[in-house]
Amino acid sequence: MLRIAIFIGIWAGMAKQLDYHTIREIFSRFQKADPEPKGELEHVNAYTLVVAVALSAQATDVGVNKATRALFKIADTPQKMLDLGEEGLSEHIKTIGLFRQKAKNVIKLSRILVDEYNGEVPNSRAALQSLPGVGRKTANVVLNMWWHYPAQAVDTHIFRVGNRTGICPGKNVDAVERAIEDNVPVDFQHHAHHWLILHGRYTCKARKPLCATCIIRDLCEFEDKNL
Repeated sequence: MLRIAIFIGIWAGMAKQLDYHTIREIFSRFQKADPEPKGELEHVNAYTLVVAVALSAQATDVGVNKATRALFKIADTPQKMLDLGEEGLSEHIKTIGLFRQKAKNVIKLSRILVDEYNGEVPNSRAALQSLPGVGRKTANVVLNMWWHYPAQAVDTHIFRVGNRTGICPGKNVDAVERAIEDNVPVDFQHHAHHWLILHGRYTCKARKPLCATCIIRDLCEFEDKNL
């Protein structure tokens, strides 16, 4: 973890902010390669999306999907999750890191949704962030993926790509989020965070970025891309 923190600190401010025309060309290429990028967390409705994203903290999407496929078949609403109970939920998600605390949070947020929102997931960032285990990133994912609001959910992949490339540099996730909102053309805002996540996950990797096959290599400000 310390090494990762050091790397993140080095990346912050590493590349200069790219200009508008370069950023537009980058996202034009992303769009051409993948016109409709999708999040990789499996879900069947807004509620299961909230749960899946909450469970994905410090865990991989693959690992969360393996755990939730069976879970969401029997508990796809807040009330059904409450009926399952904390212990029952824990049995389904015990392969996920921090599963006990996550189970507590999911049960608590399910109770709030039943008692205060008639079992429905609210569609405001403030209301979402008031739920246990739901931070700004989770709220933004739900707003973007379910309600198609151009919210930018900045994770470690986006933070890395934003700072390496110069698309959206910033010293912390809030600064990177603002940089995306300020610098990415509005017609690319809806899918921006998906394109950046997928680029970071499969091409602009943390330790060994695949610069030789990168579709934006000629536009990127990453100093080590030619090594």
